[in-house]
Amino acid sequence: MPKDANSNELNAGDSISVIKDLKLKGTSGIIKQGTKAKSIKLTSKDDEIECRLDKYGVVVLKTCFVKKI
Repeated sequence: MPKDANSNELNAGDSISVIKDLKLKGTSGIIKQGTKAKSIKLTSKDDEIECRLDKYGVVVLKTCFVKKI
């Protein structure tokens, strides 16, 4: 079961917030700290989640950089 930066379990459909500015690979975009995403999806890896961000579309984030809202 994936866990966020505060060791809370993440489930499909949860809302998360990014805890650190993150650079996006392959682009010059930056996901700012505090960016929120709703309805996350779990991936086959326990340390990654998939979510939709308005500006960037669907992205995969490491769970150590997010916290559950």
